[in-house]
Amino acid sequence: MTKSYNLADFATWTALITPFDELGAIDFDSLTQLVDQQDSAGNAILLMGSTGEGLAISLEDQLEVVSFVSNLNPGVPIMVAVGGADLPAQLTWMKHCNRLNIDAYLLGTPFYAKPGVAGQTHWFKNLLDAAKHPCMIYNVPSRSGVNIPAQTVANLVSHPNLWAMKEASGDIHQFLAYRQVAPGLAIYSGEDALMPYLAAAGAKGLVSVCSNVWPEATNLYVKKSLGGDNQSLFPVWYNATNALFSAANPIPVKVLMHLRKMIASPMLRAPLTHLELTDHQGIIDADKRIHDWHNAELKQHALTD
Repeated sequence: MTKSYNLADFATWTALITPFDELGAIDFDSLTQLVDQQDSAGNAILLMGSTGEGLAISLEDQLEVVSFVSNLNPGVPIMVAVGGADLPAQLTWMKHCNRLNIDAYLLGTPFYAKPGVAGQTHWFKNLLDAAKHPCMIYNVPSRSGVNIPAQTVANLVSHPNLWAMKEASGDIHQFLAYRQVAPGLAIYSGEDALMPYLAAAGAKGLVSVCSNVWPEATNLYVKKSLGGDNQSLFPVWYNATNALFSAANPIPVKVLMHLRKMIASPMLRAPLTHLELTDHQGIIDADKRIHDWHNAELKQHALTD
């Protein structure tokens, strides 16, 4: 069943994990439950990003995951990540995904190669031309090894398939540079902890890791950030979100989700492993902090109704 969404109506996008069983196979029962949780919270879903371990999963398994989730027919949009560094392979991936019931693409900078403005413009333009859905380009220099310069965005901003940008450099000056060259482009934070401050600078929403484990609380956090409530949010969420990045993402969030029985196993695909996180107290404390915050917010809302 094909649905049509106004993507701008969804401020919170969850970069969904890919759950595996103890043998490393995709756990479709857990995946169904995770999609239902995000749907209930009103969070749109990103599949096969770095949090979903897309680069460690075979093309066949990636297609199976995307097909499976699209066939669940959630009441929220589905975005699919396009990563890697082999342009023909990514164009083939998009050709497959164009046939599926999805709503958007996340286009990452090619990793390792570190292309400049001309190379990035060529890369993104080819992907944008091939897409049959709106696209969000993704600046994540910690993984790709290079920033997307503002000039690259300026070169692409008029493309009809360019809908948004995910900015995860952690640099407010980079965010403001994108806003200057592309004032009409929707920019989403890729840093959970910085959402209150980037919202004040004009961010339209958040592509979140935290919403995997705290779907409803993160949705409320984003709404309050967009409403200008940044001073009260930052201390609670900054400390809690830092705990979820105490090891390489998505190790801590998967471990916490397993501790909370949201997924059957904390397993990851090599080279990542849950065994990297030997001390769980930090994520347990973060979980309590967010639940206390969310319960207090719900209680306050009930009292004012």
